[in-house]
Amino acid sequence: MNVLFVCLGNICRSPSADGMLRKKLAEHGLDEKVTVDSAGTGDWHIGKAPDQRSQAAAAARGYAISNLRARQVVAEDFDKFDYVLAMDKSNIENMKEFMPSGKVRTQPELILERFGNDKSITEVPDPYYGGEEGFQTVLDLLETACDNLVLELKQKLA
Repeated sequence: MNVLFVCLGNICRSPSADGMLRKKLAEHGLDEKVTVDSAGTGDWHIGKAPDQRSQAAAAARGYAISNLRARQVVAEDFDKFDYVLAMDKSNIENMKEFMPSGKVRTQPELILERFGNDKSITEVPDPYYGGEEGFQTVLDLLETACDNLVLELKQKLA
């Protein structure tokens, strides 16, 4: 199985989800069965490490993301990945320019719509221009969604 997380610049939300899911998969013995990656729809941060605030918030919860490097979504992602999970609706809209014409294996979905517990919250807010609490909110939302994703992956891989 292959999971791709997508946000705007691939320096805050999607690398946080990437590192978080990797740890949760390892805890469940699934790290050899599931590939995890993250990407952005923008190209401003290609090759850069996650935002320092994201790194600090993730590290405080035991998630390692400092080794990740930003990349941009590519057309092949929609055939390679079983899950393409976007952080917000604008990410889904932006991905349309990268999707190949014709049929693709995987359509992007909102991570919270698919795996969140609170169905009234469908988007992971971008913490980039806010304060430290925004990075905590991102982790809170993603932890629940990643826990639910792990449960689904366990069932599919059983």
